[in-house]
Amino acid sequence: MANHSCPLVILSVTNDLSFSYGLNMPELFYSDGSPYARICRMAIRERGLAQDIKETITTLRDPQAVVLPYNPTGKVPALALDDGYTLCETTVILQWLDTQGSAPPMLPQDTKGLAAYGRVLSLLDGIAVWNRELRRPESERSPSVLALEAVRADRTADVLSQDVAGGAYQTLDAASLALLAVLGYAQKRHTVWQWQQGRSELENWFNTFSQRPSFMDTIPQVSG
Repeated sequence: MANHSCPLVILSVTNDLSFSYGLNMPELFYSDGSPYARICRMAIRERGLAQDIKETITTLRDPQAVVLPYNPTGKVPALALDDGYTLCETTVILQWLDTQGSAPPMLPQDTKGLAAYGRVLSLLDGIAVWNRELRRPESERSPSVLALEAVRADRTADVLSQDVAGGAYQTLDAASLALLAVLGYAQKRHTVWQWQQGRSELENWFNTFSQRPSFMDTIPQVSG
């Protein structure tokens, strides 16, 4: 799973996808189970760019991974552009996507929206640590890390459920896409966390928003 952490970099790019791509097009490298990459994949669809950006699945932690010539860290998402540059990390890629096409930007434009987006990304980071720990052999797992991340996830989900009940995450933007991605990841690949219990507002929100075609089109395979 990739780490999204990055500074907000303001990109200045023309809104016309055809301005220099010629026979080539941007290429998004992703892994099927990465919720960070799924945020970008949903944003591509919501912005109507699915025909203009190639999506290529890659393995992770693999010396033969197809993403390595473009991103030596091997992390996803990674968006290779035809100018020779590769954009890494979810927020940076979303910034670039917001310069393409004419749809409203995915990244929130106010502090309230940015705070909502950041809160969900923090939850996702904790889930990533928790899941990574569970993938270790049982004898190598840290009980303290597992306990910390379980408590952190429950505490954050309680607040998110309250936020949803108060009207948050109703706008289709990076914050709501990130929330869809993390809850969808827990539903399919991090099933040890029963986030629905006692959080009917959050569950109802997910049941509604998860019907969007962008979410349905990016559902990963079931995993442990």
